[in-house]
Amino acid sequence: MEDSVAGIWGMVVGLVTSYGLSVVGAIVILIVGFMIAGWVKATVSKALSKIEKVDETLRAFFASLAYYAVVIFTIVAVLAQFGIETTSFIAVLGAAGLAIGLALQGTLSNVAAGVMLLLFRPFKIGDYIEGGGLAGTVKSITLFITELATPDNVQIIAPNSQLWGSAIKNYSFHATRRVDLVIGIAYEDDIDRALAACVDESKKDSRVLADPAPMAAVTDLGDSSVNFTVRLWCNAADYWGLKFDMTKNLKNRMDSENISIPYPQRMVHTAGSAAAE
Repeated sequence: MEDSVAGIWGMVVGLVTSYGLSVVGAIVILIVGFMIAGWVKATVSKALSKIEKVDETLRAFFASLAYYAVVIFTIVAVLAQFGIETTSFIAVLGAAGLAIGLALQGTLSNVAAGVMLLLFRPFKIGDYIEGGGLAGTVKSITLFITELATPDNVQIIAPNSQLWGSAIKNYSFHATRRVDLVIGIAYEDDIDRALAACVDESKKDSRVLADPAPMAAVTDLGDSSVNFTVRLWCNAADYWGLKFDMTKNLKNRMDSENISIPYPQRMVHTAGSAAAE
């Protein structure tokens, strides 16, 4: 019995003698490593917060990325403390990372697109955009998806890669927008009077900007009408309200000026007859 206890005690003493310093060293490396990781995370976050273009989501992402990079380096250093071949371990990590990257290729492409969207800011929350076959008001932007809401308040969850990989129209980017209204009048009507009436009616609306000034010009000689375009500039927020109201106001003004807006017409010549119907 005494021999067994002595044998166990000797084995414990041998293990402590052999690995004691390694364990203490590993603990010290872990403590210091995690302290450095926390410091690096805070430093990266603070540095990125000074850059106006870097979004809060992006700042947290890069800070966490730096944190885990230091943690992985710390774990590798701890394994090396026990004499474990870290080269093989790093190779295994690389192979695992490659396999995970291939398996999550679509997800990682969304993350990459999310980083680009948050960094370059082609649009922001509240903007009305069109891209990737989708259109709506931006409600949120994350690393994986962008949430949109259509004008009739239908939610759209769009993968970031779908938006970043296509042309994006941002209707809210500029402070002002131009409203184009197309009107057709009969060939018998006075064109100059119609153009002047449209400009005069446009100036009555306070939402129409004086610079650039509203204008109207003939743009097409159609089959049934002389078509002209009325161009008005307004603040971006007033675009739809002005478009709807001005369409109605111009129609009423044409009526008051006795200027007709004709229906499509077709002249038919009957064979063997000079008469036209």
